[in-house]
Amino acid sequence: MQDKLDALRRKYSLLGQDLEAYLEGLLYSRSLTYWDYIHLDTLLTLQKPRTDFPDEHIFIIYHQITELYFKLVKIELELLSRESWEDEAPLIKRLRRIQSYFRHLGHSFEIMMYGMESENFLRFRTALLPASGFQSVQFREIELMSTGLRNLLSPDKQIPADDIETLYAHIYWKYGNLDARTGEKTLTLRLFEEKYDSHLLDLAKNWRHKNLNTRLENHLSAGRGTANLIQAFREIDVEVNIHWRYVHLKTAAYYLRRGEGTMPSTGGTNWPQYLPPARQRIIFFPALWSEEEKAEWGKGSFIERFHREVEAHWRLSPPAKSTTT
Repeated sequence: MQDKLDALRRKYSLLGQDLEAYLEGLLYSRSLTYWDYIHLDTLLTLQKPRTDFPDEHIFIIYHQITELYFKLVKIELELLSRESWEDEAPLIKRLRRIQSYFRHLGHSFEIMMYGMESENFLRFRTALLPASGFQSVQFREIELMSTGLRNLLSPDKQIPADDIETLYAHIYWKYGNLDARTGEKTLTLRLFEEKYDSHLLDLAKNWRHKNLNTRLENHLSAGRGTANLIQAFREIDVEVNIHWRYVHLKTAAYYLRRGEGTMPSTGGTNWPQYLPPARQRIIFFPALWSEEEKAEWGKGSFIERFHREVEAHWRLSPPAKSTTT
């Protein structure tokens, strides 16, 4: 006990604080409870349906859970941007966490597909206009923290300029919410740009030299990068840019495809053209993929071969243990 008190005294002394005052404060502090720690009462009041359809609660809670998973991903990306990368084992561990978060997000779409009555959804969705999952700023942040802007351009855009402002103006999702009749930006897109363009542009500038792909390329150019590390990066690319996007497409099709035609998403997205991974062809870590793989990105044959590769790789090359504590 005396050793602990001495250690605490040193800690608060370095902060210019008096340990005795902090110890006295402990006498008056009430015990921490689970419900206070996670703010349960507040959390359970954050669902504000706009209609009387019970399934709207499911819709809101699902998207709130998704945003919390996105925050977990961003925590790992922040830590990866600050770590030295000298020991690859903790890097692989963080990459596997990111992959796990997105894998669970992919599976969680079953909540949307089987947890709601489709007819109820098709009714209450009209009360949500022009809001859309397209407006998730955290997912856009994850993209900018993961790779450079040039890797996020619309596939048919060849931009010779290299300045951040020009590249950002042609980021792929700016072409994903246009009115199918006029080609003009939808209200969904305009509202999102008004609120977040400045923030996302600053983020792109701040992460230009520390995004995950830049750190990876520097690591590889220094002659480093084990097969396990490269494989972990490849799996994240597939998990985020194929599986996550594909299951979103599958869910949209489940609710919005009726008969011979398709309905627009709540934000007006022409989703059959916008959502397919093979159309978007977003790849965070292009140096890790051959030209043939890039050409087949998102196609069924590519996915099947990749799954076989993953199974074989980790069976033959289990992750090394970290040398750090």
